[in-house]
Amino acid sequence: MWDFSIGQALGLMARTMPFILLRIAVYFGVAIAYVLMTGVGAGVGWGIGGFGDAGFRAGATFWGGVAGFTIVGAVMYFLREYTLYIVKAGHIAVLVELLDGRPMPQGRSQIAHARREVTERFAQTSVLFAIDQLVKGVIRAITGLVRGVLTVLPIPGAQQLVGIVHAFLRVAVGFVDEVILAYAMRTRATNAWDSARTGLVLYGQNYKPMLKNAAWLALIVYGLAFVVFLVMLAPAGLAVYLIPGAWSAGGMVFALLFAWSVKVALLEPFAITCMMQVYFRTIEGQTPDPAWDAKLESLSGKFRELKQKAAGAGSAAPSGPSPVAGTAG
Repeated sequence: MWDFSIGQALGLMARTMPFILLRIAVYFGVAIAYVLMTGVGAGVGWGIGGFGDAGFRAGATFWGGVAGFTIVGAVMYFLREYTLYIVKAGHIAVLVELLDGRPMPQGRSQIAHARREVTERFAQTSVLFAIDQLVKGVIRAITGLVRGVLTVLPIPGAQQLVGIVHAFLRVAVGFVDEVILAYAMRTRATNAWDSARTGLVLYGQNYKPMLKNAAWLALIVYGLAFVVFLVMLAPAGLAVYLIPGAWSAGGMVFALLFAWSVKVALLEPFAITCMMQVYFRTIEGQTPDPAWDAKLESLSGKFRELKQKAAGAGSAAPSGPSPVAGTAG
């Protein structure tokens, strides 16, 4: 069925409670900021609309709410690198330590320890963000291989099936990029670009079990997120009711926001922890297959760019656990 332990993943999440609380504070804070700023913008628009007729007031209220919503979206766009660096990568660093059975250093908080680990691997937020974007591009290329295989199968309605499967796989691999970052943390890599390249080759040569487990996790995560969305419709509707000129679609938008905050604060770290279990267990004892390195280089410009960055940064041997001979079949 699947190759991860839900119990172990939940246990590891409980042991990283400082980061879970940080994620809740950050992402629920973002959702609340969207609601509040939308309400403030709508209130300002409603006030301005008092200078005109009912139609003008309705339009001013709507565009005021849109402006408030957009302001928060713009702020979050500029903070996305910092969020990845401090929240997501930091949490991964601690999860890797615990997954490998290494105790946290005495006299230092989890968050302080994670910041040190992330800084050692990725000196600047821009480096981590650039690696993350390149990794996502390569993973999309690997996922495209599955679509290529399906297109040549003699199945009735294959084109429609391929479209559905490809869309689902794109959702399913949405948290795999962070597993590749976890590989850099685990191997204590000093050349983060080269570590990402190696991690991607190992992922590619094991893409079948990785995609299978990613697909199961996508069903679990998005299924639970949908349940949260349904539960949140009532409080979100109340929030819309309190906004001047109440938006007809606002309840659905806010419910989606709260479902998103639960997904990224609680469900994503669960999925990433499960994928880390599968990935580290699967690649145990393997070395990167040169054939897969060449295949990814021919498939993805992002992978070629990653290799160039790795060569420019200089290769360094990992100081963590070293793999032994063998490749995936």
